[in-house]
Amino acid sequence: MNFAAQFIYANYAGDGSPRRVGFNDSENDPFWQSEEQRLGPTKQGCSTSSKSTCNKDAPVCNGVAGWRPTLIHPERLKDFGIEEEECLNGEVKTFETKVVGAPEIQLMDPPKTNKKRGSERKAVPPPKPEYLRFEDISAAAFKIQSVMQKTPCTYSRLSKQYGMEIFLKKELLHYTGSVKERGVLYLLTSLNQEQQKKGVIVAKDCSFSMAVAHHAVELRIPVFVIMPASCAQPHLRVYRDYGAMVISYGSTARDSLNHARHLAKENGYLCLEEDDSAVYLAGLGTVGMEIYEQVPKLDAVIVPTGGQCSLLVSTAAAIKHLNSRITVIGVEPEGFPLLLQSLKTGSPVASELYNVPNGKLYGDLFEHSLGTHTFQQAKKYVDKVVTVREEDSLVAMLRFQEFERSTVDTEGALGLAAILAGKLPELKGKRVAVVVSSANMELDLIRQCVDRALVLDDRVSKFTVQLGDFPGDMAKLLDMLAREDIKLLDICHRRHSDKGDLFKAQVECVVETRDKTQSTQLRRILSERYPTLHWLDR
Repeated sequence: MNFAAQFIYANYAGDGSPRRVGFNDSENDPFWQSEEQRLGPTKQGCSTSSKSTCNKDAPVCNGVAGWRPTLIHPERLKDFGIEEEECLNGEVKTFETKVVGAPEIQLMDPPKTNKKRGSERKAVPPPKPEYLRFEDISAAAFKIQSVMQKTPCTYSRLSKQYGMEIFLKKELLHYTGSVKERGVLYLLTSLNQEQQKKGVIVAKDCSFSMAVAHHAVELRIPVFVIMPASCAQPHLRVYRDYGAMVISYGSTARDSLNHARHLAKENGYLCLEEDDSAVYLAGLGTVGMEIYEQVPKLDAVIVPTGGQCSLLVSTAAAIKHLNSRITVIGVEPEGFPLLLQSLKTGSPVASELYNVPNGKLYGDLFEHSLGTHTFQQAKKYVDKVVTVREEDSLVAMLRFQEFERSTVDTEGALGLAAILAGKLPELKGKRVAVVVSSANMELDLIRQCVDRALVLDDRVSKFTVQLGDFPGDMAKLLDMLAREDIKLLDICHRRHSDKGDLFKAQVECVVETRDKTQSTQLRRILSERYPTLHWLDR
């Protein structure tokens, strides 16, 4: 292990808690709040004479929830145009975006060039792509092992249903609910002391930004979150609870991102955006090392992918180095097959050629295009790429809730969606690990996805029948549903209808069945009794 890794590991040794790297506690740092400013007046019973000492620099543990005060000194906020008396810890400050005219363009003389003969001109060959090395991944695993929890890879109850041994790598159990914490933590700890002291900025509402906000505060690195006014308030509250300074700027995501880049350039901050850098990929690759250790005699690994394919290529690099016979499979949404088309054409395909299927469901997957670095690694390490429909992803989310008692988002359910859709028949009877990458989805959207998945899975159906205008006809219909053990969710009785007969009443029912078998039986019984039966489209 190199000297830098040993030095960083020494800063993590002790009680295993992350701490600020490279700064002495006695250093008078004007960019950090004093203890009284950050924690308030000292409580009674916590004096220096007490036997139980109070460590003023002890960070909040990875599993502690709740609001944490921002670590940023008010003097730092002058870089953002905020006065000290206007500053509240972690509160949102709104700034109006003024549209001004573009600066006048002044023409300049073209630069003078030295003319050379054609024989003296030499073409510079393009640099060869630098592959992610396993040594980088192992160094990242050694560096973050004392902070990053090792997520379980458990045997799934769905194994018998699909004829294979399925092991779920539950990366959704991280503090921010995303696998991106691995790459972010290694990226932050790899910054030099000057940059750690200055601080970082994020300007996109995604899992990457949440991971940056959480781990930067844990490492005592100042972090600023710049979001547009349209950002959801629950998300802003999460950033403030992590301890970041949240600033609202502009009306669109592009406004806040441009402002963050401008502040980073003018004041020396580091504006972090998710990319395919070797440091970030090395942190993500630790997933592959853990899977190989946790599941013996592994045959295949299924990884969700999209956009830059960072998780896929980094996991594949680790798996293929440990055992080249293990198959690595990537899963993409059907409406955005960026990696699949790139592998077919032999070069990265621009993301602008495809329309994002659903921004709410796949927002984090399509933030960036496929880079040349990750594409070259995908060609080298990835064995197969398949696509799944949106309907399959929603049903996979339902399976997670029913059989695994876990709530995941559509990105985390992509791997299981490929199995239940029948896209991987060659894995029958084999040991398969599925990476469940994230579980960041709003509650109201989860409810809509579950309701839609029940309809797609033939568990909730809707039909209309015409009943005679005689007493007891409605009772006979309800009695038949009760005998078949059908759950009635909703019923609507319309006596006057434009499409119905004069002496007929149209009844619309929404029912729930146990499975497809019971749904098929219900359709057969209703068709025999009611010739006017009409099933509404899903």
